[in-house]
Amino acid sequence: MERRQSLEEQLRCPVCLDMFSEPLMLQCGHSYCRCCVQSLTMDLLGQLQCPVCRCAVDGDSPPLNVSLARVIEALQEVSVSGAPQLELCPQHHNPLSLYCEDERTVICGFCGSIGAHRGHTITPVSSVYSRMKEDISSLMTDFQHQKRKLEEQICKMAYNKSRITNESDVLKWVVRKEFGELRRCLEVEEAGFMQQVETSAAVLISSLQNQTDQLTQNLNRLQEAHNTLQDLSNEGHLDFIMKYGSIAPRFRQSQELQERQERLFSSVNFKPGFNHNDIKLTVWKRLHRKVLPAQELLKLDLQTAHPMLELHHGDTVVICGAMPRRLPDNPERFSYNYCVLATRGFSSGKHYWEVEVGNKPKWRLGLIKGTTTRKVKLVKNPDSGVWVIGLKDGVYEAFNSPRVVLPVSAPPRRVGLFLDYGGGVLTFFNSDSPDELGFIYSFKLEVQGKVYPLLDVCWHQRGDNKQPLVLSPPHREHLLSLSCPQKEDK
Repeated sequence: MERRQSLEEQLRCPVCLDMFSEPLMLQCGHSYCRCCVQSLTMDLLGQLQCPVCRCAVDGDSPPLNVSLARVIEALQEVSVSGAPQLELCPQHHNPLSLYCEDERTVICGFCGSIGAHRGHTITPVSSVYSRMKEDISSLMTDFQHQKRKLEEQICKMAYNKSRITNESDVLKWVVRKEFGELRRCLEVEEAGFMQQVETSAAVLISSLQNQTDQLTQNLNRLQEAHNTLQDLSNEGHLDFIMKYGSIAPRFRQSQELQERQERLFSSVNFKPGFNHNDIKLTVWKRLHRKVLPAQELLKLDLQTAHPMLELHHGDTVVICGAMPRRLPDNPERFSYNYCVLATRGFSSGKHYWEVEVGNKPKWRLGLIKGTTTRKVKLVKNPDSGVWVIGLKDGVYEAFNSPRVVLPVSAPPRRVGLFLDYGGGVLTFFNSDSPDELGFIYSFKLEVQGKVYPLLDVCWHQRGDNKQPLVLSPPHREHLLSLSCPQKEDK
């Protein structure tokens, strides 16, 4: 009995401490139950660590320890044959060694042959036990896979949560920064209006105070004269007559002078120089320029310029020359229209740039698709990939389909162009004022691919239209935010 117990101790799995069930042998020589091996954690390379020797071994498909399995099976058969405490059938008093598949219960041999389970599907208990152990092992494997999947999902969710937290923190910082800048702009505008009110009020109050001081002095003189006359009226006859000749005429002359200089007081209205009902609109117009993207630092592309055109001042100024130049007839060059493009095109985002037109009597500005042909006369409308406005014979026009005459109240000397590529809008502004923009016209864009800023100087008309078009440099506050190489390009 002691030897048998010692043998059973040697045949126990080091993991579950139960008798080996379908023992598998690892590369290190140690054996474990199949379900115990499957419960061990493998790394991404399919390696697991032996619980006994801690060696890293291949855990994908360890072989069955056939010899050990046969020893255990023989020991179990001996144990079953020699064990007096086997469970017996309560009806036939025979060992419960069979399993009825139909009713899922253990039975004895008589139950299956002559008893209530006759004709049912009968399987030996040992086979059922092995099958059920395999099923349990398979379930454990499935649970292990599901557990890993859940752990991976939890890790992914934790990473996603961390990423969203970081992105939201960055976005909140951007929101605070943007609204901080808006608040600073509003504070500057508010301070300007307040200063204007205070200055206007101070001027009026100072004027009224000066007038009040002068009137007070006149009042004091009148009071002194009244007192002198009162004293004179109390004199005796002789003294009164003697003093009257030197006092009364002088006071009468002073009174007549006072009456000639006297002006009737009229109420003064307080006019600070702006209408309080227009404050919001005025501030909105001023903020409009400030919230636009930083002005682009653009240059003109000599490869696209018509042979009659000349570029100056770092390729930011274009004029129509007197004679055509000998230039390569490359596909990018305009051969008919007196046009030139900027070197930089746009295929996304928001962009703003300005062009100085000065007092030039004829010009056109806008955008052109990069794929539009430049060897024939341009068809100036959005359907042809050209979005421009222009001036001719004193009339401002938008080259839409049909053309639109623009009601320009003040002729712009500088035109601002704002492109919202994603929003599909090209807007033109009068940008003469450094504080606000005046709306001129807006195109709807339905375009794919790159578009380029277009400048059309038009024919110089024998000197009547010789003025240049100029790509304006960014304003000072924008230049301060540009990098050093960009500053050098200017």
